[in-house]
Amino acid sequence: MRRFAVALLLALGLAAPGAAQSSPAIRAAKAAGQVGERYDGYLGVAGATPAQVRREVETINIRRRSHYSNLAASRGVSPQDVGVTAGCLTLGSVDVGEPYLLADNVWRRRDARASAPVPSYCRP
Repeated sequence: MRRFAVALLLALGLAAPGAAQSSPAIRAAKAAGQVGERYDGYLGVAGATPAQVRREVETINIRRRSHYSNLAASRGVSPQDVGVTAGCLTLGSVDVGEPYLLADNVWRRRDARASAPVPSYCRP
């Protein structure tokens, strides 16, 4: 199902949601290692984060959830599959030094020597 969802969403042109929904506060929090992209298509709090940034993360995740649900309903797939597929795209765009979360629930930071942290299930 995930491969189908990946192919479907790529065909629909689903862009990595992080780029379109990034404010200066979120970008700064990512650079500081406080906020990062998650494998499931949502933002996560990876460290001590100001309340304003936490609220912004929640707001972005509400928008993402709504978008994933609408897309899933229109395409007959689950919102979770849409989110995981979006996660594949966002993980592929994590910048050096930014935190990210894989399905093992361990926060990591992208190393300059490493390629983007894209899980094997993301590759068609």
